[in-house]
Amino acid sequence: MTEIDVATGRVDADAARQALVALRAEVGKAVVGNDPVVTGLIIALLCRGHVLLEGVPGVAKTLLVRTVATALDTSTARLQFTPDLMPGDVTGSLVYDPHTAEFSFREGPVFTNLLLADEINRTPPKTQSALLEAMEERQVSVEGRPRPLPDPFIVIATQNPVEYEGTYPLPEAQLDRFLLKLTMPAPAREDEIGILRRHVEGFDPRDLGAAGVRAVAGAEHLAAGRAAVRAVTVAPEVLGYIVDVCRATRTAPSVRLGVSPRGATALLAAARAWAWLSGRGYVTPDDVKALARPALRHRIELRPEAELEGATADGLLERVLATVPVPR
Repeated sequence: MTEIDVATGRVDADAARQALVALRAEVGKAVVGNDPVVTGLIIALLCRGHVLLEGVPGVAKTLLVRTVATALDTSTARLQFTPDLMPGDVTGSLVYDPHTAEFSFREGPVFTNLLLADEINRTPPKTQSALLEAMEERQVSVEGRPRPLPDPFIVIATQNPVEYEGTYPLPEAQLDRFLLKLTMPAPAREDEIGILRRHVEGFDPRDLGAAGVRAVAGAEHLAAGRAAVRAVTVAPEVLGYIVDVCRATRTAPSVRLGVSPRGATALLAAARAWAWLSGRGYVTPDDVKALARPALRHRIELRPEAELEGATADGLLERVLATVPVPR
């Protein structure tokens, strides 16, 4: 079978994998040293899941999303969340047309493929909740009428991990809607030198075309990838391992709220997508370990006294993965 079947327009699963793996290299033309984050975004797209992206200002979160959208030939929109943002500013609203004396719906920025919700914790819960229906149902309801969102559709919400003044922490119910929480640290020294070298050579982050970024994959590759991921097998022992890891987070003394069953299904979905991207048709315990932190860290709420002692969700998951028996 050729890469694209002319008769059906479908893409071969192997060709889809090659295209999505090539997407990482394409993004690297504009964003340096963030392959794990790009892989996480690809996994989220394959699972139709959403991503919480955490990093200090200036580590190229916006550039990353724009570059992924360009390399994937999809649309993107950026919405800056502020304290005065209203739900209609996210979803869209009915607008009166004096020429026709009728109301027409004006789509909000949520009607896109990759929605960058910048600093989502800077807007009140009422506006944050406007995203919940879109994230869960892939639609928005205005005046009682549901309006479907395009496919693919994922929310990539950013948070600043340092500056919390004037923010509204996301409630647990909304955090649980994110498939992965990815962190973007400051680049390593060599990567940062590479970034400066590119700027010396004339790199303009506002002109991705000049940087050589082109579309190497599309919606048809995602569709083929999703179908292939659904065919990835998971042994009963690995299913039990996923459940044991999640249950261990609920009984840890330092934990106030552990991973929910939704978190277990998220870890399963992410591990299957990673196994397929790695060229395997089955999930191994190592796949589960590799995705446990990004899939579970935001679903764990520690006790205040444990946080005061320096405990972190990642540290807890390290201990859990070290103590829960691994199936052989």
